[in-house]
Amino acid sequence: MEQQKPQLSFWQIWNMCFGFLGIQFGFALQNGNVSRIFQTLGAAVDDIPILWVAAPLTGLIVQPIIGYWSDKTWNRFGRRRPFFFYGAVLTTLSLFIMPNSPTLWIAAGMLWIMDASINVTMEPFRALVGDNLPLNQRATGYSMQSFFIGIGAVVASLMPWIMTNWLEISNTAAPGEIPESVQYAFYFGGAVLLVAVFWTVFTTKEYTPEQLASFEQASDAKESSATSGNVNFAKVALVLGFAGASVLASVFGFSLEKELYLLGGLLVTFCFVLLLAGWYQNQQKTDSGFYHIMFDLMTMPKTMKQLALVQFFSWFALFAMWIYTTPAVTSFHYLSTDVTSKAYNDGADWVGVLFAAYNGFAALAAMCIPFISRRVGLKFSHAFNLILGALGLLSFKFISDPTYLWVPMIGVGFAWASILSLPYAMLSNSVPQNKMGVYMGIFNFFIVIPQLLAASVLGVLLKSAFDNQPIYALIIGGVAYLLAALSVTRVKL
Repeated sequence: MEQQKPQLSFWQIWNMCFGFLGIQFGFALQNGNVSRIFQTLGAAVDDIPILWVAAPLTGLIVQPIIGYWSDKTWNRFGRRRPFFFYGAVLTTLSLFIMPNSPTLWIAAGMLWIMDASINVTMEPFRALVGDNLPLNQRATGYSMQSFFIGIGAVVASLMPWIMTNWLEISNTAAPGEIPESVQYAFYFGGAVLLVAVFWTVFTTKEYTPEQLASFEQASDAKESSATSGNVNFAKVALVLGFAGASVLASVFGFSLEKELYLLGGLLVTFCFVLLLAGWYQNQQKTDSGFYHIMFDLMTMPKTMKQLALVQFFSWFALFAMWIYTTPAVTSFHYLSTDVTSKAYNDGADWVGVLFAAYNGFAALAAMCIPFISRRVGLKFSHAFNLILGALGLLSFKFISDPTYLWVPMIGVGFAWASILSLPYAMLSNSVPQNKMGVYMGIFNFFIVIPQLLAASVLGVLLKSAFDNQPIYALIIGGVAYLLAALSVTRVKL
């Protein structure tokens, strides 16, 4: 039974989660600087969401595959740790190459490779907590991950600013060239990522599949997740296909913004993916990894379906913040859109400080969340934190002096720490142990889909309704946080 799984010590949990310090170095450098790199290499503000689409699309493909493979893996290096190791090596190489991109399209391609590498490393970390910790320690384990995410992101987000203000490395460059401060920040981040992930690889033990099976003898029998049977893939496929075809026809017929082609294309593509899964089912070719992933997606537990809506609104807000904070702050607070100007680059550096601030507050919040959730429950703790995040993003429009923008980062930090821990704690308690990896990967769908939607529609919304002013993307993000808070109160645990 689950209660038989041994309690781990503080330092065992620490070592198991320490690798997230390095992962977040890479993730924070990506989030805080890629829009800056794209603009430096010639991207217009309304083109940035489409260029960012590589990141979530990569996660959509990579995470469930890695989750499925890691569920099935066991060798002398372990179950999840081989993926940590190779993913860390690839991510470090990507971080070294990204800031040396000579053209915009090479930078977009490097974002694709870098995000794929980060996902290979990151996805099994979520499953490892479910593997190694009993139910009553999982909130602590995911909060510990949030703590390291916060600490890593603080330093990583500050790196360009540190390079300029402490080490006197220039934060400006000739047109079309990436500043040296950004380049050196990526080099340092790559080294930290490799060391931190390797620390977890070489200090953490994993249970064998046989041990995990013995821990879960009773829990598998009471799980609501289906393990066999037929699924009506065609019904869902036809709905998605009709919706996608309608979007594509509308874009073509009414000359709508080209970004909407992405939305229509994704819906049509997923329609064909579901039809292919249905064909596998009809042909009784149900032993493939592809079929198992699609079957588990269609038969996921009820709690996971409800959490999917929470994740959708939460990550829509996050994606809006990540891709639009730099253009929003530089244009609204620093009054500059010239990427070669000192005002723009000072504003971009300040965004790095703000991102460091919200991650620092997230690290503090991560230490509070386990105590709060024990008092008011996982759901209402998460709803409260999401409301704080909403207030933070909404206040950007009403603070004119950028010096005080660190204040709303308190709320954003609490929301971020909560998003990284409490949904996973709720999810890990509702899925079978032997499918922990694949369900964590499928859960990533509801992180990726809102980001792809944001990439499709945010640029269109800003251009058509808000005179192309990026500050309103943060307002939209604040509203999305409020919808996420409302949704989580309806989750049945």
